[in-house]
Parts: sequence; structure tokens; C-alpha cells
Amino acid sequence: MIEIRLDETSQVPLYKQIVEQVRQFIATIQLQPGEHLPTVRQLADSLHINPGTVDKAYLELERDGLIVARRGGGTIISASANDPLFIVVRQRRLSNMISSSILETLSLGYSPEEIEAAFHRHLDRWREERKRHADILEPKEIKLDREKDTIYIVGSHDLALSILLSQLKHKIPEINIDVTYAGSLGGLIALQEEKADLAGIHLLDEETGEYNYPYVKRVLPGREVAIVHLAYRIQGLMFAMENPKQIKGLNDLRRADVTFVNRQKGSGTRVLLDSALRQHGILSSEVKGYERETNTHLAVASDIASGKSDVGLGIEAAAYACNLGFLPLFRERYDLVMPVANYRSKIFEPLLDIVKSQDFRKVVDNMVGYDTSQTGDTTFY
Repeated sequence: MIEIRLDETSQVPLYKQIVEQVRQFIATIQLQPGEHLPTVRQLADSLHINPGTVDKAYLELERDGLIVARRGGGTIISASANDPLFIVVRQRRLSNMISSSILETLSLGYSPEEIEAAFHRHLDRWREERKRHADILEPKEIKLDREKDTIYIVGSHDLALSILLSQLKHKIPEINIDVTYAGSLGGLIALQEEKADLAGIHLLDEETGEYNYPYVKRVLPGREVAIVHLAYRIQGLMFAMENPKQIKGLNDLRRADVTFVNRQKGSGTRVLLDSALRQHGILSSEVKGYERETNTHLAVASDIASGKSDVGLGIEAAAYACNLGFLPLFRERYDLVMPVANYRSKIFEPLLDIVKSQDFRKVVDNMVGYDTSQTGDTTFY
């Protein structure tokens, strides 16, 4: 059962708060087609508000086609229709909404690159929200099945990588892309086992202070590989806006009143965190929540935004997407690693052309916390 919370001190009308929360439940598939909402009277009683307020919210949701009120059948989330005419109407409505939003933002002086960056940032955020709730409802095992004419990518989650793949799909719609976020080490191991064509990595070697190259040498000895630089990123501590716990640095992770959310073992962020904790003399056992793991930067940010945790380590763009506060700590290098044979193959050619293009750089530069000054630079091993 969904739980709607109202803030009577907010300037947003109560009925609008109900509408927006129901929209979010639907967007994150916590409410699915065919599920019942509480009756007007039931919701009004549970929220201690006038039934007319709930009725007004339901009327707006019904006008938008999100819910259907059936006589004797209650109020339900609209079912997905297979009628071709209905599908055409939905697509036309989607097109009109996006076109209207783009027109409005362009008229306010935003550049197309700023719009594209913001779009990807927030789309990735909501994609992560939907995935998180889908995994709760129906956990799925990741399988790396090999198929012809498909680029298999395994590695660390990155928003610039999402933009790259989106632009690639736009340029060549027929291309197949399979992405698994298994962490940086997971990406290199997948290359070693020939389960991936490309790995996205950002691994700090504590001994040399160098990113990526030492790990490539250790995990892929004797293999001819190309390392293509994607971008530099800013990593830091993410926390609720206004910083209610007054997080000022890594030493605050020792505090008993601070709950941390971690990344999975093998991720570049986990390697970076563990190195930083050692340098500060902090034991992992001193960090409350250290054992709680998530697979992406946006999952960490979402966990904090929902109030489940107080702080986590992640990229600035993820904090920005989830409206969180951010304390910058590290500048790291994110690279794409692939066998030289793939680098020189026809199927990789358009992907590499995009990486080296000015259009791609302009969009990534608008992501917040990224530096593309060396994007596209390539080293062969």
C-alpha cells in the first residue's frame, strides 16, 4: 500500500502534493496498471483532510489519463492499452510535452547542450528509481549472453557513458547495446573472460597514485588493448540539501549518528573509498552502513534522497540530479578499455567518432562535475 505524506507548511496545495506523489509512485512502478487506489473517503480519513481535496486530486489524475474511476469498481491505475490508435495518441502526447518543454527552456536562454545534459541526468535518475523498485518486486539475475552484432559493455556506472550510448543509438538505431554495471574490476574481468567487448573503469592504484593503467596491466597481461579517455569526474560526499548532519569530511563517517551507503565490491568508487579510509586511519567497522551496497552512483544518491542514509560517496552529477548537497573530494579519470581488434572494428567506429566529437564534449561539459579536456585521447598497450 502506498503512503502519501502531506506538508501543510508547503506552498504547494495539498491536492497537488497528492497528485505529484501518485505520479511518482507510478513513475517508479510502485503503482502498476490495474492496482486500486484508496477511495476518496479512505484517503481523506487517513490524511485527516477534506474529502473535496482528495476528489480534486483524483479528478486531475483522471484527466491526465493516469487513473480510472469505475462505478462499483473503485479507482484504479490506468491499464496499458494495446489499441494502435491509443498508442498513437500516447506517442503524440509525449512528443508534444517534450517539444513544449524544449521550446520553453530554449526561450529562457538555455543551450541545446544544457538541455540534453539535464535530460540525461534526470532520465538516468528515474531509470535508476524504476530499476530499484523493479528489483525489489522481482529480482533478476544478470546474464551475459553473447549475440552477434551486439556491443557488450561491462563496468562502472557513469552518466557520460549513458550520453554516449544514447547518442550512438540515435545515430545508428539498429545497433544493439547490452550494458551491465558490475563495477570497474568486474568490467576488466569480463574482458579477460571474453564476456565483454568494452569496459568502463576508474580504478585508483594506491601504490602509484595512477588511474586505470596499473589495473589493466595486472588483469589483462599480454593483451593488446586500447584505453580511450572518456572524462575526468569529481567524486565527493553526497548528503541531504542544507547538510543537516553537518558533514564536513571523511572523519564524520565515524560518527554514530551518521549512516553511510556504500558501493559494491569491485567498483572504482569502493576502491577509492577504501584507500581514503586507510589514509585517514578509519576502519570500515567504524562506518555505520559500510556493508550496505548499491550498484550505481544514482542508487547511492536515491538512497540518501529517500532518507534511508545520510551520506555516500559518488559523483557530483548524481548529487545534482537528486537535489543533494555535495562536498568535492577527488578528481578521477574514467576510461573505456577494449581489445585493439574492437577499437579498429567497423561496429566500434561510430562509437569512437562520437567520443571524439565536439558535440559530445559540449553535452558532457554541461553535466556538472565533468572535464572533457582530454576526452578521446587514446593509449595502446
